[in-house]
Amino acid sequence: MAHVHANTPFVPLGIAVLTVSDTRGFDEDGSGDLLGERLTEADHTLVERRIVPDDVYRIRAVVSTWVVREDIQVILVNGGTGFTSRDTTPEALTPLFDKAVDGYGELFRQLSLESIGTSTIQSRAVAGLIDHTLVFAMPGSPKACATAWDGILAAQLDARTRPCNFVAMVLPESTPCASRQAATSPSEAEAGEGIDA
Repeated sequence: MAHVHANTPFVPLGIAVLTVSDTRGFDEDGSGDLLGERLTEADHTLVERRIVPDDVYRIRAVVSTWVVREDIQVILVNGGTGFTSRDTTPEALTPLFDKAVDGYGELFRQLSLESIGTSTIQSRAVAGLIDHTLVFAMPGSPKACATAWDGILAAQLDARTRPCNFVAMVLPESTPCASRQAATSPSEAEAGEGIDA
């Protein structure tokens, strides 16, 4: 079970939010609003926020531009993860991933099962690492974004979360998780047990 390590400092991350929608503008973008509020409440920085249509190449263009920026460590993408002909976010993102974070989609669907039942199988939430930038894609409803942030991302983007978090993946100078460093005490060794280095 994950827990917060009191002796580890919080590390704010630069996060960009991309809403994928053919119909929403900023006035109707409740999901983008929610993600922006949640991440700033957690003391991260909202670096940029954009809306693009459901189009593979426009999604890739924005993500590729953000990935090379030093002030952005995480990209949150909402929308376009369903099964309609216009839902192309996974197809846009997965070819860009150096490493996929398979457990993110698995855990997201497990958490959303509680609220939407078996309809969760139609969610194609995906995540991956592009160079040193993490990208998390989730469905476009505010409820789904809250599930992703509250149930997964808030903890995994917090350097204090043990036994493991993603901060060391995007900020290599930060303190690695217990499982990624030589354990200095039996309690640290136990905390990293079962996590691949």
